[in-house]
Amino acid sequence: MAGFRRMYGSNPLHLLAHAGVFFIAGWAINQILRAGFVINWIAWFLGAALLHDLVLLPLYSLLDRGLMITTGARREPPPVADSAARARPRAINHLRVPAVVSAILLLVYFPLILGYSSHNYRFDTGHALAGYTRNWLLICAGLFLFSALVYTVRVIRSRPRAVPAADEQPSD
Repeated sequence: MAGFRRMYGSNPLHLLAHAGVFFIAGWAINQILRAGFVINWIAWFLGAALLHDLVLLPLYSLLDRGLMITTGARREPPPVADSAARARPRAINHLRVPAVVSAILLLVYFPLILGYSSHNYRFDTGHALAGYTRNWLLICAGLFLFSALVYTVRVIRSRPRAVPAADEQPSD
């Protein structure tokens, strides 16, 4: 095992995981080529890459910068862990994670959330398009609430513990 790790640089599970991902990507590209939608796929792929790089990346970078200024993340000293107290967690990460998950859900389901595909959805599934906006908002609220709960627990756990005075320590 040590020889494999020295030669490859990591454990065999890492190599196996990468081989599996390349297999799945190869299979997906094969399916696209066999279906004959290569030009359509290339157009959507390039459009999505350009939309992300030219519009979305500057937008969420600007939002993140504003969030960092608002929460004071730039003013916080870097966490220093010592034996008496744990480093205080940063609030910004507990805002970023639920915001990113909520944005990804909105990006994937925006036609249903905003009601743009009510006719198509009813035609394709036979169900009414009701409750998607409410459900998305409840999921977002739950994500932020859970993140706030985790942050609160982490802040409480990072507080320094009181060390009893010499006269309060039990004697043997």
